[in-house]
Amino acid sequence: MPIQPAPLQFAADGTPRSDAYDDVYHSADGGLEQARHVFLAGNGLPERWRGRERFVIVETGFGLGLNFLAAWAAWRGDPARPRALHFISFELHPFRADDLARLHGRWPELAPLAAELRANWPAPAGGMHRLHLDDGRVCLTLYFGDIRVGLPQLDARADAFFLDGFSPAKNPAMWSAKVFHLLSRLAAPSATLATWSVAGEVREGLRRARFVVEKAPGFGGKRQMLVGSIHPQASRAAAPPPAIRHALVIGAGAAGTAVADRLAARGWEIDLIDAAEGPGRGASGNHAGVLRPQPSLDDNRMSRLTRIGALYGWLHIKKALAAGGPLRAAACGVLHLARDAAQEDKMRAATARLALPGELLTQVDAATASDIAGWPVARGGWFFPACGWVQPHSLCAANLAAWPRNIRAHWSRPVAAIARRGESWLALAADGGTIAAAPVAILAAGVGLKDFAQAAPLPVISARGQVSELPAAPASAPRAVVCGAGYVTPEVDGRRCAGASFDVGDPDPAPRLADQRANLARLDALLPGYAARLAPATLGGRVGFRPVSPDRLPLAGSIPAAAAATPSASLAALPRHPGLYAISGFGARGLTWAMLVGEMLAAQIEGDPSPLERELVEAMDPGRFLLRRRRG
Repeated sequence: MPIQPAPLQFAADGTPRSDAYDDVYHSADGGLEQARHVFLAGNGLPERWRGRERFVIVETGFGLGLNFLAAWAAWRGDPARPRALHFISFELHPFRADDLARLHGRWPELAPLAAELRANWPAPAGGMHRLHLDDGRVCLTLYFGDIRVGLPQLDARADAFFLDGFSPAKNPAMWSAKVFHLLSRLAAPSATLATWSVAGEVREGLRRARFVVEKAPGFGGKRQMLVGSIHPQASRAAAPPPAIRHALVIGAGAAGTAVADRLAARGWEIDLIDAAEGPGRGASGNHAGVLRPQPSLDDNRMSRLTRIGALYGWLHIKKALAAGGPLRAAACGVLHLARDAAQEDKMRAATARLALPGELLTQVDAATASDIAGWPVARGGWFFPACGWVQPHSLCAANLAAWPRNIRAHWSRPVAAIARRGESWLALAADGGTIAAAPVAILAAGVGLKDFAQAAPLPVISARGQVSELPAAPASAPRAVVCGAGYVTPEVDGRRCAGASFDVGDPDPAPRLADQRANLARLDALLPGYAARLAPATLGGRVGFRPVSPDRLPLAGSIPAAAAATPSASLAALPRHPGLYAISGFGARGLTWAMLVGEMLAAQIEGDPSPLERELVEAMDPGRFLLRRRRG
């Protein structure tokens, strides 16, 4: 569903309002004061979060973000605050960042927090967006879209609810029985709620959804407000955070270093083990790769995962570049050219149907595409202005360098097997010695996943990919990444990458002249005449082996215990190896998916709210193939 940003509008007294809903965003008596009185005090905050490891708030209308900023400020000012604050909010019509800047200017006491929020503000694209704020201690998860669609997809346990949609008379869908029952499903034990509305249908709807509510003194000119709590028999407890935050990560490519980074950000101790001498030496060892989405007319799971993965990945890269260190990347833009007129028509139709903001996706004709590439091309296609190239092994190195106290690397240590002993997983060398042990183990070994007995039933396929390295002068064309049947990057340190082959089941590790020729043919199809001056035999090249799943989606989650599974089992009922996880199957989209899927898996292990819709998490669950096999 295309997202229509909210226009900046004001009532006669200057209060922000929505003409579409004929209602204001906050009380004319003061937005920040209303947030503190109704939503913080109404939920017993900050007192209720004190002494907690994690506190989760779910809000039904983000609007200007005042409730979030007020909660963040209160958390910051409380010395007894929880380690982590999660705030999840829904918004069908988000403001653009520049409009938020104008609105936030009314509350100078919030200026530093508001500026950080806007610096991380996502483009108005549908779905979930996760923002890490305040050095990662505050996590804002935004769902852009209809709350009735998003709530069933949320995997979280809420400690407090902020019910702050437009008036029930103006926006009844936000206050419907369906929404109240979906909120009840998310309630943790002792969860509370607060709202400024005391409408009879709201009180009755909440009561039917098993909330116990009562009126309380309201704010400003509103005499009453509503507070409440979940009925003790209606809540479900969240999984407690692990008592020991210590994990083994086997594999130091994009997947392994991503989940190590995301766990370390949560305070975990990581033993990272790899047979190579350093990070990113396998499939993540190319000189440069591409990070961009893959749209589709029906906005399928692949399309959504790559879009959110690209947004999350580039936000991570932006922060890592600002911090300094080894990361090499540039958002130079990515041009995806149509192979023929029929495909160009399909791409144009997808662009129109998705209606994504221009900073994410624009349709360009051949002339514009030629200007972007700096080389004449025959067709137009898609342009992703905010995307570009990344040096994969530098991303791996940056993920580790960010957490020197949390991540302990074991280089040149092949893991022959893993074994469960008591409450720990052991990474074993060929001689049977223990390399490291921890309660949690994550297999991020790429195509080597299938070499571990516990993961052997998972259908990971090896796809050989050969990339050609071409000599390149600084500032030479193409100046953007150009993709199609193949791809070519801009110049990076005197070289550019072009490719790539994709040969399933081919174990040959040596570069082949035939593949160099094929890569140049792909290049010539993208940029006519470009390859004429290049001699295949003189080019550099590199071979990597990408892990691919049969449905081309990642494998990420708890590893099922195949022998104990039954034909009637669902994903939720599948028996699992305790504390054992996989992250693999990225194929040619490792850069696009690594950071997002690493965050998803880290949240799953920690017991945090998920950064992705439930159906997307299930689409990546390693157990999906086991269910298909049993049912087939």
